[in-house]
Amino acid sequence: MIRSLRGIEPKIAPTAWVSEAAYVVGNVAIGEYSSVWPGVTIRGDGDVITIGNHVNIQEGSVVHGDGLVIEDYVSIGHSVVVHGDRIGQGSLLGNNSTFLNDATIGRECPIAANSVILSNVNVPDRSFVTGIPGSVKRQVTDDQVERMRGTAEHLVERAGWFRESGL
Repeated sequence: MIRSLRGIEPKIAPTAWVSEAAYVVGNVAIGEYSSVWPGVTIRGDGDVITIGNHVNIQEGSVVHGDGLVIEDYVSIGHSVVVHGDRIGQGSLLGNNSTFLNDATIGRECPIAANSVILSNVNVPDRSFVTGIPGSVKRQVTDDQVERMRGTAEHLVERAGWFRESGL
């Protein structure tokens, strides 16, 4: 369901796919070839939530932030809570992870499943983060970056199947 709030309608690129079972409301901009899967809530009741191109937000996730930016080729796994400021290009947030207020995630960062990025934390580019609270374990390899990009591209293809089927 796509809803306006206080006269502000979400802006969704024509190539993006938003499931009819998702809830997108208010000041939200969704880029080209991005996908919002069933059970996702994106609540734009402050400054615009900007979701880049080729981003996938998977089932059960909640996205809310005042001026949040999700850059291109980001994958947000199942049941993730996104409430921070910025997620850098090519990053991946694992299932059930949590990303809290006033925090940033750099480019090409895998965040392990169930990890928690606390408020006011800035994760450097190409950092592998795991734990509660999340901490950098090591730098990311080129192979990992390639696999994260593959995940984003794979979900563009899958979302296309749903869009073409009228779902």
